[in-house]
Amino acid sequence: MTKHFPKPPFDTPMQQVPGFTDQMNPRPDHGEESYKGSGRLKDKKAIITGGDSGIGRAVAIAFAREGADILISYLNEDEDAQETKRWVEEAGRKCILLPGDISKPAQCRKIVEEAAKAFGRIDIIVNNAAHQMSFESIEEIPDEEWDITFATNISAMFYITKAAMPHMKSGASIINTASINADSPSPNLLAYATTKGAIQNFTAGLAQLLAEKNIRANTVAPGPIWTPLIPSTMPEEKVKNFGEQVPMKRPGQPVELAPAYVMLASDEASYISGATIAVTGGKPII
Repeated sequence: MTKHFPKPPFDTPMQQVPGFTDQMNPRPDHGEESYKGSGRLKDKKAIITGGDSGIGRAVAIAFAREGADILISYLNEDEDAQETKRWVEEAGRKCILLPGDISKPAQCRKIVEEAAKAFGRIDIIVNNAAHQMSFESIEEIPDEEWDITFATNISAMFYITKAAMPHMKSGASIINTASINADSPSPNLLAYATTKGAIQNFTAGLAQLLAEKNIRANTVAPGPIWTPLIPSTMPEEKVKNFGEQVPMKRPGQPVELAPAYVMLASDEASYISGATIAVTGGKPII
């Protein structure tokens, strides 16, 4: 039986960026009580950016229960990151936390260095961290906002992936989080949506570039997902009714993304590369 997930309207307090899980109402479901692993990622070594909360936390929990050790990169949300680490370690897997700003190339390289040092290799990269802010007009978008969005959302993927190549072997998997905004851009999220289109293009080219190495690259394109990014970056009215625009009339919960990432990370997906997996509550992407 499909689990009942909450539908809007929501009464959740607005937050400062980057937002925190414990302040959300309803609280996001990351699969803490529901995700069951079956060894599909046994002894694999993974990097997850933005792994402290939201989609990243759900993926971390799922990966750990599937048998992976994980390095979690996050900005500064220490409380959320410690909670994610607790769940990973409860599953019997190793978890390294590494705070820092991935808009800086040096931090991206540090993530890879720390993972390689701790694990000896890198089997999976989940480039998931993202920055977004809402603006009503293009004139309102500061130059610095445009730059930080691109640096965080797309440039970091390039730096991390490039640095990781010496540590990734045949069968490794790169999974980049895109968005329904890549195909159906929200005008109020101009910078964010533009980076998500770039992520899809980057991944499509990367998949072809790495095919000779037998390293796969794919994207997951979420629709509206209930994470701390929402009440910390969107207007109050949009937060209240978040997710009602898709056919299922609700936002997805982070746990509903996790199986797509597990599948793409696993050896079962050995012939899937250059693909986009849409998790959009019934709204098609083209």
